[in-house]
Amino acid sequence: MLTSSTKHHKPTASDQPIVIGIDIGGTAIKLGRFDHTGQGLQFLTIATPQPATPDAILDAIAAAIPTIDPKQQATSIGIGTPGPADATGRIARLAINLPEWVNVPVADRIEAQLKLPCTVGNDANCAALGEQWQGAGRDYQNIVMLTLGTGVGGGIILNGQLFIGHNGAAGELGSISFNPDGHPCNSGNHGSLEQQLCIGSIVRRSGKDPALLGQLAKAGDPEAIAFWECYGRDLGVGLTTLIYVLNPEAIVIGGGISGSSEFFFKSAMIEMKMRVSAPSQGTQLLKAELGNQAGMYGAAKLALQKLALQRVIEQIP
Repeated sequence: MLTSSTKHHKPTASDQPIVIGIDIGGTAIKLGRFDHTGQGLQFLTIATPQPATPDAILDAIAAAIPTIDPKQQATSIGIGTPGPADATGRIARLAINLPEWVNVPVADRIEAQLKLPCTVGNDANCAALGEQWQGAGRDYQNIVMLTLGTGVGGGIILNGQLFIGHNGAAGELGSISFNPDGHPCNSGNHGSLEQQLCIGSIVRRSGKDPALLGQLAKAGDPEAIAFWECYGRDLGVGLTTLIYVLNPEAIVIGGGISGSSEFFFKSAMIEMKMRVSAPSQGTQLLKAELGNQAGMYGAAKLALQKLALQRVIEQIP
């Protein structure tokens, strides 16, 4: 296992912190160094080790840090993992698609190796935090983010703060019920919103890959256009539930499927307006802006928040 005795610069009250945001994926690990305003100073993408065990991934991260932070400016690290973290932001509780990732003490391991404070969050939560900080949700304090892809993830920002629930598992928006008699979901539910909107569902229903359906719609294919309109109606039904419960200012849609949002946003909005009573109307539907970097930005924001909390604690007599 890699270890490090490197001592990084410790910030004083007058310093403006530099942090590292990391997004762990099944095929790639994205790392970024950011200043306190959210400006990206340097980026690096490395291949996820295979098999993607905790030891292999955390050692790869430790080895990559000198490249992303050659002058040892970073004062904190935030890491997004593909699954829920505990409420303290220290343990990756589960990553379904990564082997051996069950209750992994990520923060403890990284702090021991790199001598830097570390905090951990769910990757979809990090994406929501990133979009609210530097992306499509930057003008709002209350947003919901939904990521549409192989699965359907989500994150909730309330009053500018990430909402994680009492044990860190809130925001699993793709697991809400859509059709109780529908396809089984990895969550244990049947007919979840994920099973209605994910890539697999699109292929089941249309016989075509979402990317191809998007190309066909751009070319004016009536069947593809009709499919996306139906998809938008389903999305609108699912979002209606979120609007009634959370009353967000905006809902941000990300993930690979969002590339075809021009073909399904209109029907989604029509469905939402039809189903939502007047006092709850007014929610904006927005396409995500940060793409596959959203999780990295959000992880950096988590790191900044950890530093701010530490400074407050240090000032308590």
